[in-house]
Amino acid sequence: MVYALIASLLLGAVMTLGDFAWAAFHIHHRIAYGLIHGATMCLCLGLAIGMRARKPLVAAVAGPVIGVIAAVVFYALVRPLGWGALFPAWMLLWMLFAVLQQKLENKDSDGTGLMRAIAAALLSGGAFYLISGIWTSDSHQHPKLALHFAAWSFAFLPGFAALFWSRPSKRH
Repeated sequence: MVYALIASLLLGAVMTLGDFAWAAFHIHHRIAYGLIHGATMCLCLGLAIGMRARKPLVAAVAGPVIGVIAAVVFYALVRPLGWGALFPAWMLLWMLFAVLQQKLENKDSDGTGLMRAIAAALLSGGAFYLISGIWTSDSHQHPKLALHFAAWSFAFLPGFAALFWSRPSKRH
């Protein structure tokens, strides 16, 4: 679980830097900017999974592709759901990263991989929902960076924990 914690803190830092950039440069939301932001996050998320699986290049390529797929889902759902479209897109993102991990590591059965995907989606989706208030009111225009870092790290931790969890091996 140490790797899950480290990955969560690193992704928390990446996303906090993104929040800072959106506010500091007064970036207005456009689809292209959202796609770039999501692809960058997913590049880093893919690298975290790929480094652990000792296949960082494959994961570095797959990460942004997963990010673009999740972003397309978000933009397809934003009209009927508003900002609520973030949650199914976030959950899909974790399910796709679980599939990536299963393909890279090739150690889980399909059933175990599916359980990891569902756990990552639900647990990280719940955490993401809990921190979603960091984008409301004045917080997005003037982000409290320590709060954003803690919130983002918290949102990533359950997903990484679900993906990276393994039972300790029995010693004889």
